[in-house]
Amino acid sequence: MSCRVTYLLAMRYDFLIDSYETERLKVLSVWSEFRDDDLPVRPRQHDSRGRSVHEHMVHQCISEDTWFRTMLGIDVGASPLPNPERRLEFIKRYAEYSGRRLERLRHTDDPWWEALTAFFDVQRSKAWVMTRRLTHTSHHRGQQMTMLRMLGRELHSTYGPTADTGGLMQNHAPTIYAYESLDALLEGESAGGAKSALPGVAGANGKAVTERP
Repeated sequence: MSCRVTYLLAMRYDFLIDSYETERLKVLSVWSEFRDDDLPVRPRQHDSRGRSVHEHMVHQCISEDTWFRTMLGIDVGASPLPNPERRLEFIKRYAEYSGRRLERLRHTDDPWWEALTAFFDVQRSKAWVMTRRLTHTSHHRGQQMTMLRMLGRELHSTYGPTADTGGLMQNHAPTIYAYESLDALLEGESAGGAKSALPGVAGANGKAVTERP
């Protein structure tokens, strides 16, 4: 019994590492849905209060690098921004640097996660900071997905079905990811795009994509 308890305690924070691994893939998947000429687009084109697609990518790279360096003590070196700042280069740079962070996280232990660190002007555990980092990333990714809809684009799955993969889960719509793996995404986008096919609106079998009757 004692060996089993020790094993469970050693795995206490692995879910945060697993979550970061999947969240980075979701970021890259959404970025792959944009086109090169989308980068200057804003929610309202002449209103600078809403980030452009380009600024969203810059923010993800800079913000995540800052949080990891200053709050979690993980510095992967060099600039988090690509040169030139183009869509495919953002994808490659974020894939590489988030991969380095993931590898560092895999070598942490429970005391590391439970240690206090500065979260702006307060002290929080690193586990708490990582949870906030994941929700921060998810928040901005949701904004980007809204922008894709504004641009009239189809959306592959990030968590589950979308209107373009077949509608609602309760109607047995499938989950269809743009790519099956990170390697496939990088290879496909480098070749000009090779995403999974989508059934489109017809895949919803004529049912409205809403929980309302």
